[in-house]
Amino acid sequence: MEVTAQWIRTSWTKQSRGGEAAARRNAVPVGFRVPPMSPAVAHVVRMHESDGFDPFDGQEDLRKVDVQLREDKGRLRVLPRVQPLFAIPPRPRRPPAVRLVPGQWVRWQLNYRFSSAAGVRGWSYWLDTFNIAYGPVEADVFLSPPTVLVDERGPVR
Repeated sequence: MEVTAQWIRTSWTKQSRGGEAAARRNAVPVGFRVPPMSPAVAHVVRMHESDGFDPFDGQEDLRKVDVQLREDKGRLRVLPRVQPLFAIPPRPRRPPAVRLVPGQWVRWQLNYRFSSAAGVRGWSYWLDTFNIAYGPVEADVFLSPPTVLVDERGPVR
């Protein structure tokens, strides 16, 4: 199975919910050039409020990325896992899995809001963007519009 995967996680607090900080957060890229990697490895990019939303990239074993990938009859079935279950917004009904043919790719976005266990600290937020391509692709594939876009972001007020 030839898969190119990119997992982008942007995280912030209520300090970046409005004004100039929110503008910086909303301007972060949703796709990056993919560095040379060995098979079965995903490109992981993290952007945090505390770092001014500067991207930090690394690599992760593809099996550790929160996406179910299954190849069947010449198609790749893609369905991100929703983790953790206690986060907001609730997702009682999720979009169906996407089935890609070679040469196609999907961008799937999910957002979350968390509160601290005792409510002592304020809320924190994540935006996960999964860019998944099936078959051989160029390094800049995720800089172009996706074949399929799934926007599973919900209200996190």
